[in-house]
Order: sequence, then structure tokens, then C-alpha cells
Amino acid sequence: METMDQVKSEAESPSRLIDKRIEELADWRGETLARLRAIIKKADPDIVEEWKWRGVPVWEHDGIICTGETYKAVVKMTFAKGASLPDPAGLFNSSLEGNTRRAIDVHEGEAIDEAALTALVQAAVALNTAKRPKKT
Repeated sequence: METMDQVKSEAESPSRLIDKRIEELADWRGETLARLRAIIKKADPDIVEEWKWRGVPVWEHDGIICTGETYKAVVKMTFAKGASLPDPAGLFNSSLEGNTRRAIDVHEGEAIDEAALTALVQAAVALNTAKRPKKT
């Protein structure tokens, strides 16, 4: 039998909060965020979902991989270390001026290049895990 703390914890889990955000949007932004989320989770089954900064979905694996912010006209995926990632397909189209982050703005009706996004997520995971201290 679940305790109230377990029920409360499950109801407020980051994954559930992301589910709720997708449901609340109830338009192309929710559908886009759900699609991006599915690609991210498929690209790295060990990814951890977080909910930070008062309502931003965050995907982590040994550090932040990317965030999924929703705005009126765009769903923005910001890669924490995007400037250090190879982007042969040219997915990064926003926040290009910084030295660290890079973002992908997805507008209504735009197709998502699943293969290229999968490669980007996997490269971000590899970068994070390569910087992890080795256990002795």
C-alpha cells in the first residue's frame, strides 16, 4: 500500500509535471514538446527528466543535456553545451552568439529531423559522460 508521501511524490514527479505541461498546452506546442521528448528519451534511455526554474522541462545525463521551453510562437530546445557539439545537419538555429549554449527553435508546422536530433542528444550525452571523473 502506498503512503501519502509516495502518492504525493509520484504526483509531483518531474515526468508527471512534464506530462501536465504537454496536456495544458493542448495545441501544436504540446504536440511538438511531446515529440521532442520522445526523441530524447529514445536517443538515451538513461536520460533523467527534471523540472527546474519554475516550470522548465530539463533532460539530464551526468549533467544537463537540454531544456524544452515553450513560447507563444516557438518550442525551444536549448542544449547546455551546444557550442561544443557537432551539428552537421545544422539544427541549431537560435542562441548562436554564445560560447556555450545553442538552441533549436521549432515553429508550428516544421518537421523535426529525428535522426539528426538523436545524434545531437547522443553527442551531448557523450560529452557529459566523457567529463565525468573516472572511478578508481
